[in-house]
Amino acid sequence: MRKKQLTEEAYVSGIKEGNRFILSRAITLVESNLPADVELAQKIIRHFSRDEEKTIRIGVTGVPGVGKSTFIESFGEMVADKGLKVAVLAVDPSSQVTKGSIMGDKTRMERLSNHPNAYIRPSASGSSIGGVARKTREAMLLCEAAGFDVIIVETVGVGQSETTVKGMVDFFLLLMLAGAGDELQGIKKGIMEMADCVTINKADGDNKKQALRAKREYANALHLFRQEEHGWHCSVITCSAIEREGINNVWQEVEKFVDVRKQVGYFSENRKKQRLEWMKESIEDELMQLFYRNEAVKGHLQETKEKVMDGFLPAYSGASELIKLFTREN
Repeated sequence: MRKKQLTEEAYVSGIKEGNRFILSRAITLVESNLPADVELAQKIIRHFSRDEEKTIRIGVTGVPGVGKSTFIESFGEMVADKGLKVAVLAVDPSSQVTKGSIMGDKTRMERLSNHPNAYIRPSASGSSIGGVARKTREAMLLCEAAGFDVIIVETVGVGQSETTVKGMVDFFLLLMLAGAGDELQGIKKGIMEMADCVTINKADGDNKKQALRAKREYANALHLFRQEEHGWHCSVITCSAIEREGINNVWQEVEKFVDVRKQVGYFSENRKKQRLEWMKESIEDELMQLFYRNEAVKGHLQETKEKVMDGFLPAYSGASELIKLFTREN
């Protein structure tokens, strides 16, 4: 049975007061595709659309097995211990077969989820491109409005999710492993070019020497194909999330990065560009929703799909016919 819907005013006041129960309900609302929920969510978002750029948005990515959850828990705890409020938006990969999602981040980050200055929100990636939840940006705004200082977005580490997250955060952290084969072949150049900091995790025990060697190799590689951008040069550091060694060095890099980018005026400029990109993506998303809700399109969609699948109709022609039906109705 669905909970009774709160009013717009109740959501806004609750979020401003930092009520986590209402914050969670508001995020659930912005993730919904129900027309009534979408309308209410947009009204709520309008109250918080003007961010003050006092927060820090951090994207964390890395291949599966690199220790993202362990790193985020140790990093989040360390930042929260400094008195800052930390929100983690952890996107769980949805199964393309069952459409289900593990949603286990609160279990994997048990210590952090119990910290009074921390909030963890697992969201299913659904069908969004690259596995990044469709409404992560809105969730970020709501967390900031609720008083959180640092927002961490964890990617699933596959496909285009890195590009998507890079376009919504201030600082993009790439986690790497040492001793997993040829380090320089283990990551695409394009992803390294997006990183603001490369951090080699699990630099502990017998792996410490390998981590230091990998650090030198990555630093040399970055020097060859990465130029200083807007006053910042991507650095390479090592850490051990499980032993909590070197974690504070990562935070110092974040603080240094924000200071440098604000001094040259790029921090604010980047946020402006991201808002415009958000608007563009919102237009595309809304048009997609309108298209598939259109009665004329719904009436011919299955037949057109079958013709395309059976080879009787080229894909482009099928799309063109449906778009003509849509525009005719609108």
